[in-house]
Amino acid sequence: MYVGIESSDKKWKLALATSPGDKPRLRDVNAWDLQQMEAEAKRAREKFKLPADTPVYSCYEAGRDGFSMHRALEKKLGWRDVVIDSSGIEVSRKHRRAKADGLDAPKLVNQLARHHGGEKQALKVVTVPSEAEEDRRRWHRELKVLKDDRARISARLRSLLKLEGIGWKGSLKGLGERLPELRNWNGEPLAEVLAAVLRLEAKRWEDLSAQIEKLDRERREWMKIHHNPIWQMVMQLMKLKAIGIETAWYLTLELFGWRKFANRKQLGSLAGMSPTPYDSGNSHHEQGISKTSNSQMRAILIEMAWSWVRYQPNSKLTQWWKRRFSQAGGRARKIGIVAVARKLLIALWKFLRFGEIPEGADLKVVNL
Repeated sequence: MYVGIESSDKKWKLALATSPGDKPRLRDVNAWDLQQMEAEAKRAREKFKLPADTPVYSCYEAGRDGFSMHRALEKKLGWRDVVIDSSGIEVSRKHRRAKADGLDAPKLVNQLARHHGGEKQALKVVTVPSEAEEDRRRWHRELKVLKDDRARISARLRSLLKLEGIGWKGSLKGLGERLPELRNWNGEPLAEVLAAVLRLEAKRWEDLSAQIEKLDRERREWMKIHHNPIWQMVMQLMKLKAIGIETAWYLTLELFGWRKFANRKQLGSLAGMSPTPYDSGNSHHEQGISKTSNSQMRAILIEMAWSWVRYQPNSKLTQWWKRRFSQAGGRARKIGIVAVARKLLIALWKFLRFGEIPEGADLKVVNL
């Protein structure tokens, strides 16, 4: 029996069926009420005249419920669940289409039945990390949140100072203590309310900086204590010049540490770096990269590519980029660096899996 689940805050819509194309049995259950879901599955087996031990295959869209829902369905109910990418759900090509849980759940169960029937392309199944793997990813994700908050406060502080004709250069550390010394464009002390606002924002900046330093220190200490394959992979990536702890950590925890890639096409597709050609009739042109990954991953990969070009001047990849794009315009250079990012990502995968050092790349000594 197949179950498609469309989740929301208060209610989950279940669509239950036994084969593709059948009219599904639709039922509403309270969110996270697993006993009610098991009861609905039991009644559906009786309705479909199935044995009591008939296995249940289920699916739902990856989203705000994360992977906890997947683990609950498998461990508590014994269902065989898959999490699917929402981009793989079939929709009408019309400009405007109806969107409702009562319509989406039947689509899910129909595609799930086709998927288990042998049509593997009917669903895009998401790889589910273990609880430990998912927990480890919180290090760099939390650091990014803190750094984004600090960057926002930093921009506001500099903007407020600039409004008074004060161009602050360098670090903002100690700004709160130096406010009484500052003078505006007219040589006068800062206004009372403005000084209070600046002092408050400076304190927030200091607190965030302390939290970032503490979290980064804890992560480094964790790496020194836990010498498992994940940390060894991080250390191996850091041996290459142009790759620091942030990039190595992110690539390991988000890509290489727990995912398995059969070939470079799978890797490029997951990273959103695959080309998307338009080839129909007499029309032939390239539409750019697919951008199927999250924006943070693409940003890190492109930033890594720029660092590689700068700090690995003797590598074959850097030489290729210089021949093709270094003398071109700004737009061509940006297009070229995306190509470098994709090639470099594949080279790093080979480096970790087969020990192949990227041709011409320099190594460095790693110190945490």
